[in-house]
Amino acid sequence: MDLFVFSTSGPDVARLVAAGVTGVVIDWERRGKARRQAGEDTQINRDTARDLRAVRAATAATVVCRINPVGRWTAGEVDRAIALGADELLVPMLRRPAELDGVLALVRGRCGVAAMIETQDAVDAVDALVRRPLSRAYLGLNDLRIDRAARTGVSAGLFAPMVDGTVEHVRERVAAAGHPCGVAGLTRPDAGHPVPSALLAAEMERLGVDFTFLRRSFHADTADRDPAAEIPRIHAAVALAGTRDAGARAADREAFVRAVAASVPAPVPV
Repeated sequence: MDLFVFSTSGPDVARLVAAGVTGVVIDWERRGKARRQAGEDTQINRDTARDLRAVRAATAATVVCRINPVGRWTAGEVDRAIALGADELLVPMLRRPAELDGVLALVRGRCGVAAMIETQDAVDAVDALVRRPLSRAYLGLNDLRIDRAARTGVSAGLFAPMVDGTVEHVRERVAAAGHPCGVAGLTRPDAGHPVPSALLAAEMERLGVDFTFLRRSFHADTADRDPAAEIPRIHAAVALAGTRDAGARAADREAFVRAVAASVPAPVPV
């Protein structure tokens, strides 16, 4: 499973790539995000063009730039990110295939375009979205949870799409179109809250997830540790899950479902 780390530090990126990370994400997405995610304890980054330039200079690994949701600013962001060396653009909060078509037209084949499937509209339109020439697709659990709560009036747990069939469905459609599919994020195998990272890694392996992110929890859990040791441990946890027999894999799945259920608070009207 490929690991993409969110980082703006050239020296850290170099060490992480040497340890086994596939690529780096520079995060420009912030328009409307504080309002959309108010009270949700999510991470809103403040990465800049300077950060993209520094990370590009620090590594030959894949550099992905997450731009803002599609709007009047998109053309400028696309040109700026490509000029600074982004290999792929990650497009958040998609709702309609036409939005993705607009980004692809602006890119004109100059770099890859990756789609974030993190609204119910995008889940419903997944077949149309993945017919586009994507570099990858990522199912964003936080914003999907928020979007679904806005529709239903009830806030569900973060990992609900991993137990209600949503991730299986999206991953199947993305894979059928020939694109890598990602979801969630990992940290040290002996850490992870509210769902243990080892169980999450096992479930992601069972689902055939191709890549994932290393973000806030990973950085917090490895702050005083050597990435040359910690990144191989994450890869080893995923590999080990893939070697277990059918009974053990079923037990892993059951344990994951129990952990997800235990992490969900009583329904709260929104």
